Amino acid sequence: MKIYPQNDARTFPVTPLTADLLVAGGGLAGLCAALAAARDGLNVVLIQDRPVLGGNASSEVRLWANGATSHMGNNNRWAREGGIMGEIMEENLWRNKEGNPVMFDLVLLDLAKSQTGLTLLLNTAVYDVEKQGSRITAVSAFNAINETFYHVQAGQFCDATGDGVLGFLAGAEFREGAEDIDELGEKMAPGDRFGHKLGHSIYFYTKRTSGPVTFVAPSFALKDITEIPRYRRLTSTLNGCDLWWLEWGGRLDTVHQSEEIKWELWKIVWGVWDYIKNSGEFPDADNLTIEWVGAIPGKRESRRFMGDHLLCQKDIIEQRDHYDAVAYGGWSIDLHPADGVYSTHDGCRQFHSKGTYTIPFRSLYSRSLDNLFLTGRLISASHVAFGSARVMCTCGVLGEVAGRAAALCHTQQLTPKMLAHPGRIGALQQQLQATGCYIPRQRLENPAQGATVTTSSELILTTLEPNGDWLPLNARMAIVMPVKSGEPFPDITFRLRSHAPQSIGVSLLGSIKAGNFTPELEYARCTLALADEQDHRCTFAWTSDRDQYVFIAFDACDSAEIALTDVHLPGLMTVFNSLNARVAKHTRQVVEGDFGVDEFDFWLPRRHPHQVFPALRLSTPLRCYAAGQLLNGHLRPEQQTNGWIPADDDLSPQVVWRWANPQEIRSLTLIQDHDFDNAMETVQMGHHQAVTPHCITHYRLWADEQIIAEVDNNHHSVCEHHLTTPIMAREVKLEILATAGRRPAVYALHVR
Repeated sequence: MKIYPQNDARTFPVTPLTADLLVAGGGLAGLCAALAAARDGLNVVLIQDRPVLGGNASSEVRLWANGATSHMGNNNRWAREGGIMGEIMEENLWRNKEGNPVMFDLVLLDLAKSQTGLTLLLNTAVYDVEKQGSRITAVSAFNAINETFYHVQAGQFCDATGDGVLGFLAGAEFREGAEDIDELGEKMAPGDRFGHKLGHSIYFYTKRTSGPVTFVAPSFALKDITEIPRYRRLTSTLNGCDLWWLEWGGRLDTVHQSEEIKWELWKIVWGVWDYIKNSGEFPDADNLTIEWVGAIPGKRESRRFMGDHLLCQKDIIEQRDHYDAVAYGGWSIDLHPADGVYSTHDGCRQFHSKGTYTIPFRSLYSRSLDNLFLTGRLISASHVAFGSARVMCTCGVLGEVAGRAAALCHTQQLTPKMLAHPGRIGALQQQLQATGCYIPRQRLENPAQGATVTTSSELILTTLEPNGDWLPLNARMAIVMPVKSGEPFPDITFRLRSHAPQSIGVSLLGSIKAGNFTPELEYARCTLALADEQDHRCTFAWTSDRDQYVFIAFDACDSAEIALTDVHLPGLMTVFNSLNARVAKHTRQVVEGDFGVDEFDFWLPRRHPHQVFPALRLSTPLRCYAAGQLLNGHLRPEQQTNGWIPADDDLSPQVVWRWANPQEIRSLTLIQDHDFDNAMETVQMGHHQAVTPHCITHYRLWADEQIIAEVDNNHHSVCEHHLTTPIMAREVKLEILATAGRRPAVYALHVR
């Protein structure tokens, strides 16, 4: 029994904390920043104003996380995010392939709580900032659940709040809305009629019941559904993220008027549901009920802070490679009308680049303050560029960059601006790649510290036998294959059949920019005369002048079919000139007007388990999985497969890295295949498998004659092994014991 006498007044307790890095905001960007910095040895405090992590990806909002793969709806092959963001996606696939948003919360909370050096404060909002000159020194925050104030002092700060709470309170320079066309030469810059900001959305989930369910609309529900010009798009089967276009608020202050926006969105949601349930237009909705409605809106845009580089439309469309490139994006430039659901415009205007683009480190810190990193949707970007860089998997990658940069700045006593110097930024780029972060058109230097490499075997591609299945060629189809500089392209024999005599054209296509997968150059072409079922030899008299991927593209041909194989190999793929309605309106990017973007065809893969590959026979063997690629520092298929695969008859695959003299080993990072083209959306959609088939699920690592690691049930592409005590060894051996069902593929072993 505790009895408290009357007092004149009381105050809540204050808990003081000290950290090397304070991260404000627990969305995917903030979580990745905090995890990266803690893994690099910093003492980190992560403050999140919500009860769970994940931001718009959490169970509170339930938007699927996506990034450069763009629902596998553009030409960015093998582009899924790596590093910690990739780890999160792979872990969620393993634990939660069904896409349950509550389980995704659990994945994120588990990562944060299990991380040494990371203090997590949930339900805690930053409300004040202390400064000395151009440096932030401390923040004050309050948790209304435990009625506790926190005073956190830190050497460095990272703003991942989405609205830029730290930067705003600290007086940093920022922007809202869209730049004029003339400022940055951005032809996609919207005019007043389209509007200058993106709005919020609230989603809802439905559930089918065993009997009719009545619905009585609340008094504030939208009464006239025709106020929504796109209301005829509504169906009783739309659910969750399918209703992203129930959006509003772009003409308001998307920070200080968020509550007003939320109530308008609730009005829209309940009006839409009233229409579906009670209009009589959807008889199958009788047995439907709403299972969940968002209590907070998913916010797209508010403040964008100024760094030393303002990412713009031309950076994206021209795929500029910055000297300080540390991350990448690949989502379309995706702009929405400010009036949202009430607009007569389409729900979005999306234009894709021909491949991934890089994001410079100079966009990831405030130019107003000496120790404030920017990440997530706060980065230094124009409104137009923000339309692409804002998606959550891209934000997660940017978060890891900020966290690892903070660790380097802490160790070397640098400001972010100093780290951005051309003579210093390489250290961050190498650190990122050493931990599995892919940066397009860059490579890790000397990943195995001068080792030579030998393998127990090597898969040499000559023949892929038919399995009895056939693929109709009624749409344009292509296989994507690598070719090396100076090597004549081999003749390829396919088995085709036709119900009537006819001809089909086959083109050898390539991309202008190295590393892209947008076929826009025709190198050669042949014509095949089809009749019944027979083998056909494609001959292309062509030799490549560079390492690159090419497309062997078949014209559409009704009543023709191509024989398929059961074999699927990493770094090779079948794609189709097709449409993904989630991210495009046509099988080709069509530009109606002068928007400063390109027209080109989309060539898309199929999702698991519907991927296919043609049976074929090569006139000369294709050595695209050689052991030497394990030393080239590339983490993905890009211009070449960049991986090693053992031969089919190798029952005990092994790789050995050897040094002339004993090497000190402190850590080993194994990079292997996990189908980097698989989008792995986090919630709602669901996925076929919990781990992709080429993943090495069971392996051993040996140093000389000693086992230093054995891993079973692995489901990650990046496997880090940190040794408690460094060891000396002349060789390291990887022994592969099992995969998830198909051939293993290894990209590198990083030795440090």
